[in-house]
Amino acid sequence: QVQLVESGGGLVQAGGSLRLSCAVSGTPFSTLGMAWFRQAPGKERDFVAGITWTSVKRVVDAVKGRFTISRDNAQNTAYLQMNRRKPEDTAVYYCAARNYGGLSRGSADYNYWGQGTQVTVSS
Repeated sequence: QVQLVESGGGLVQAGGSLRLSCAVSGTPFSTLGMAWFRQAPGKERDFVAGITWTSVKRVVDAVKGRFTISRDNAQNTAYLQMNRRKPEDTAVYYCAARNYGGLSRGSADYNYWGQGTQVTVSS
């Protein structure tokens, strides 16, 4: 019954901004570790950004300075703010949660997954 529902995906031009949301239900949110992964066609699902239950953050070098992960415990929601988008950011983005509230870039360490949302960045 745990659900992660993603929203906010779509098409933006290069240099544009988009915010993804991940609403969590069915389990306490405030102690979860949250993360965003992305998967381009024919490629593996790769870690993008994570945030601990205490709001310690990690982002990969490819998006550092452009993407920001955050959480709002009152809304049971995690966010990925994507600024200065590049065409290589085009992928399906997945929200993930783990019962252990720390950070991990390994997909196997996450207990729950969202359905994925397509983000396309045009040249």
